[in-house]
Amino acid sequence: MLPQTPNSRPQPDRVLVEIARYVVNHDIQSCLAYDTARYCLLDTLGCGLEALSYPACAKLLGPIVPGTVVPNGARVPGTTFELDPVQAAFNIGAMIRWLDFNDTWLAAEWGHPSDNLGGILAVADWVSRNARLSGKQPLTMRDVLTAMIKAHEIQGCLALENSFNQVGLDHVVLVKVASAALVMQLLGGRHDQIIDVLTQVWVDGQSLRTYRHAPNTGSRKSWAAGDATSRAVWLALLTLKGEMGYPSALTARTWGFYDVLFKGQPFQFQRPIEQWDAYVMENVLFKISFPAEFHAQTAVECALQLHSQVGQRIADIERVTIRTHEAAIRIIDKQGALSNPADRDHCMQYMVAVALITGRLTAADYEDEVAADSRIDKLRSKMICNEDQQFTRDYHDPDKRAIANGITVTFKDGSVLAEVVVAYPVGHKRRRNEGVPLLEKKFRKNLARHFSEKRQQAIVSLCFDQKKLEAIPVDTFIDMFVA
Repeated sequence: MLPQTPNSRPQPDRVLVEIARYVVNHDIQSCLAYDTARYCLLDTLGCGLEALSYPACAKLLGPIVPGTVVPNGARVPGTTFELDPVQAAFNIGAMIRWLDFNDTWLAAEWGHPSDNLGGILAVADWVSRNARLSGKQPLTMRDVLTAMIKAHEIQGCLALENSFNQVGLDHVVLVKVASAALVMQLLGGRHDQIIDVLTQVWVDGQSLRTYRHAPNTGSRKSWAAGDATSRAVWLALLTLKGEMGYPSALTARTWGFYDVLFKGQPFQFQRPIEQWDAYVMENVLFKISFPAEFHAQTAVECALQLHSQVGQRIADIERVTIRTHEAAIRIIDKQGALSNPADRDHCMQYMVAVALITGRLTAADYEDEVAADSRIDKLRSKMICNEDQQFTRDYHDPDKRAIANGITVTFKDGSVLAEVVVAYPVGHKRRRNEGVPLLEKKFRKNLARHFSEKRQQAIVSLCFDQKKLEAIPVDTFIDMFVA
């Protein structure tokens, strides 16, 4: 007979207790973290505004039942929607992730910590609007930035040593975890309620990565984070009503997350949770130049440098060798037909080919009209990706966090161009001084897609001033972005 599991209720898993303690008790002092969070906020919102121009994204937005309006509901930037916080979180989350253009974190697991802004912003806005109705003070954007910093830390620190992709799970599980913890705090939840909602997340069904990989790559990868952050809001609201938690959700023998979905292994941490602060926000990677899977960012930079030498000689190319790191090969090294934009923006060869041929890479370059250019697939077929083990080591080195790629072009006449190598993309912390002006330019461009010159100036004046932004009530801030 199998041994019986004791039926006495255990104490909550220590990992969950410590994460909740970080959320409730830790005081963020880092000015760099708040400044970076501000840039993260405006860049993430800008990505969402750009995505509204794409019908495939826009058709998913709005209420579940057309025409539904929630009085004093959360607003969705760039639209007229006024929704419940769960659906608003999905809307905002889907917008900001749609074009694969918001921030990135690369480690044993990769992901996009600003995906948590879907839930954080929707809930903060909804809480603020309803606080005014009852004569209470609304939350401020300082509260939003603090929540962003802590959500980044939770998602990013869990990702440093724990590879969910290696067991077939999508990284959006970490969005659900981080969003749930911070949303519960914004809703006024206690320490024990944060623990309870975290247990709800870990026993929840987790997404498979199959929609990110051949042969099933598809558009779900563009709204999966919206789904995760909205699910976090739903679980938090349920827990706030008194729904019970499951204290050994991670560690329960046979039935817990570790045994069922993580090959029996407990989570590992590069730094103890009690030492968590703002490391992830301070070191986050911005996607500034290209809406592309981040492991290809430096490869595209290399290709753009080579464009002037090869753009008129594409037919003469014999071979393109891409020296890269292991994660890039595992995720975006693709041969054969690419069936849709979601497939193309996760293909190293496609991104490099477009950049070599045209000297650009924009979101529109993944659409069918551009993909119909026969030169792209011909050039893709001549590309080889090879792992450089030093590149892989530098990728995992916490003092470097490089995302290196090198490109060598060989022509049919035997001539070879000197290899071009880029180790750190323009959105990397080591290139912040170079990247920030470009990030601001990107934000201005995205504002101009939707708002009058007067509105743009008002938003820029606020968002480029740290103190003014932090002090403004959340609902007042969001109203500036309403269509």
